[in-house]
Amino acid sequence: MSQDLLTEIAVSSSPPLWQQLQACSRALQAVRRGQNHALALASVEPRLRAAAQALLFAVLREWGRTQALRQHLVSRSPPPAVDALLCVGLALAIPDTSAMYPMHTLVNQLIEAAKRDPATRAQSAFINACVRRFGREKAACLQVVAQLPQARWNHPEWWIKAVRQDHPQHWQAILQASQQAAPMTLRVNRKRIDRDTLQAHWLATGVQSRAVGEDALVLAQARPLQMLEGFAQAWFSVQDAGAQLAAPLLLKGLSAKSGKVLRVLDACAAPGGKTAHLLEHADVEVIALDIDATRCERITENLQRLGLQATVLCADAADPVSWWDGRSFDAILLDAPCTASGIVRRHPDIPWLRRPSDLAGLAAQQSKLLQALWPLLAEGGHLLYCTCSLFSQEGANQVQAFLANNTQAHLLPSPGQLMPGIPSNSRTLSDNLQGEHDGFFYALLERRAKGT
Repeated sequence: MSQDLLTEIAVSSSPPLWQQLQACSRALQAVRRGQNHALALASVEPRLRAAAQALLFAVLREWGRTQALRQHLVSRSPPPAVDALLCVGLALAIPDTSAMYPMHTLVNQLIEAAKRDPATRAQSAFINACVRRFGREKAACLQVVAQLPQARWNHPEWWIKAVRQDHPQHWQAILQASQQAAPMTLRVNRKRIDRDTLQAHWLATGVQSRAVGEDALVLAQARPLQMLEGFAQAWFSVQDAGAQLAAPLLLKGLSAKSGKVLRVLDACAAPGGKTAHLLEHADVEVIALDIDATRCERITENLQRLGLQATVLCADAADPVSWWDGRSFDAILLDAPCTASGIVRRHPDIPWLRRPSDLAGLAAQQSKLLQALWPLLAEGGHLLYCTCSLFSQEGANQVQAFLANNTQAHLLPSPGQLMPGIPSNSRTLSDNLQGEHDGFFYALLERRAKGT
């Protein structure tokens, strides 16, 4: 969902704003305890969930600045419930244009939320005083906290340093892009409908879109999926333009070369978007693997909705002995677990949930997966290594280390690092000049015979 749609949902939702603020505050407390936003919002009652998500995302996109403002205004940390509600109010008061609510409405409803919750009732006057003070002194307060990198860029300081080190020419643009809401991008199911036909259908009903890559349509304005023609008929799925590179990159040239139905492994496949795209893109035999049983159920559900079939296995990709039948794969897609640093604009909680130590641990896991899956690939086969990460340790450095220790592995032309908000140099995305895709890394490897 785009920020425009989330804002519309929050504003037009029937529950009063004070209830939305309470729900957002409770979800924020859960995120601060280490839960991701999806889990944090799962306990919110359904009638409030969309509005709470809209507010939570707005708060998290201002979280570095908000924390600095709260520390500037209040020297001692209030109790968690009070602190969360206060921070929600401060974050929503930051935009100069009162993009979501007029200041007086926000303050009045914030105080109403505080008074109606036993955990914050006694501190309602305190919250009121802090937010009103910020309203009076906004320019001065923002100028003070702007000196702090975490407040300036709304990312943890270690994260800022890592992005700057890996992308010295683009780090500022990357961090700025990560604070913006992503567009709504859909993948057209080419086995059900032609993309141009679907685009024309939508245009006739007032839904404008832009074609990107081979199968993507980017909506000019996001809207609920159920309102789009073709949802029930499985004509499309939600998938970022950058993620849609995986299937064509992996399969290109292999079918013609082999002259047979390709046997493909999608390792770490959940929730199944790339699995589905492989099946939509070509007639292939796919084994979709994931270590988590609940996530495997999501793969099955997504494939069933689209009318596609694959063998879904719940197993550890790094332990082939426990699941592999000994038959080589013509193609392997390794969408490896990573920091997810490239999809922050869709998941603004990610930078605040990660820790510096996560990077090394995930890089070790990626290396283990590469080493475990490479022997399963037939000679002449392709392995596509990808992550939704911006960090070189999970991308270029990982692949360079693998190539240095595997003489049969040869790097084929690949997009390499894709960065949000940066025009792509990849031919595959040459029609996407604004870099309107998430952050990804792609490396296509071919297994050649020994000595070649």
